[in-house]
Amino acid sequence: MTGIRVVAVMSPLPSNFSPPDPQMSVEASFIIGDRVLPSRYSLAPLAGYTHLAFRRALRELGGLGLATTDLVHATQLVCGHRHSLELIETHPEDRPLSIQIFSGRDDHLVEAARWLEAHDYQGVDINMGCPMAKVNGQGGGARLLCDADNASRLVEKIVSAVRIPVTVKMRLGWDRESLASPMLARRFEAAGVAAITIHGRTRQQGFQGGVDLEGIRATVEAVEKIPVIGNGDVRTIEDAERMRQVTGCSAIAIGRGAMLDPWLFRKLADVAAGIAPREPSADEQVEFLVRHFTLMSEQHGERSCILFRKFAAWYGARLGVPEDLEHRLRQFESRTEFDSIIHEIRNRHGERRTPIATALVRVPNGPVERW
Repeated sequence: MTGIRVVAVMSPLPSNFSPPDPQMSVEASFIIGDRVLPSRYSLAPLAGYTHLAFRRALRELGGLGLATTDLVHATQLVCGHRHSLELIETHPEDRPLSIQIFSGRDDHLVEAARWLEAHDYQGVDINMGCPMAKVNGQGGGARLLCDADNASRLVEKIVSAVRIPVTVKMRLGWDRESLASPMLARRFEAAGVAAITIHGRTRQQGFQGGVDLEGIRATVEAVEKIPVIGNGDVRTIEDAERMRQVTGCSAIAIGRGAMLDPWLFRKLADVAAGIAPREPSADEQVEFLVRHFTLMSEQHGERSCILFRKFAAWYGARLGVPEDLEHRLRQFESRTEFDSIIHEIRNRHGERRTPIATALVRVPNGPVERW
């Protein structure tokens, strides 16, 4: 059993449906360390977005394997900082899960990994990809890519400190002149990491420009046994097929694409099962909005009204929310007001014709040197 929930398609396959590419039809599950994951498609961490409620809502749609939390400051975690504990909050339905940690202090990262193992978390991911100045300035995130010896020693320390699988998420390098990921991947494998996720941009690119699939491929080819997970610009089934075919990666981590289309994981599971990918009905689209907000309310109470607002611009086009109602979703202040907006969305679903989201995940503006 793969653990992927597949629902039978009641209607015949459409005339334009073609069998999935053989590369996409390999066994659905794969292994990271001692963890057998139910899908090769995972949720990548997005700071401020991939919180517990979003993860649970996605899992209920089907097809999602591993999910990774927002990046968590290692020092604040072991000190019991409220925000860090909130970021790692989970649920029995939120499995499999890894916690992503960052810091410029090796000892703090080791201590955080031990803390996570002691509290029954099943995997720890080291962030070596965040391009933000506030993270890099502390010696964490992508800054670790600039010192291969130190990065390798750090990985070895963490792997030696815990029994749970340790993984690394990194970028291709600091800039185009220092594409270090193949060399680092080899060294990290030798140090004992269970898997590597590679985002196909450099730190200098930030979130701009296209993903370098050949750069990901070079990283895949650099290791001997461990799985390499490709990441970046996967927003459709076709994007995932191209990522797998060009790079040869074992699996794919999807971030912003999961917010543009929450059913993407289910569609990929359908393709792997050899059936036509199912588009959500109008009712399903509205119910996802409601479910996400309900789960958020369970965790955050009244704060959920404010926290949910940033999702409105992402969900508006994809979930059939007319623009004036999307605007209200960015301002609502109570559950009663939310319910009123949902009632209007149900009555007016389908009015909106543009498939383009009015805003994407906020990323820093201006020269990367100023981040």
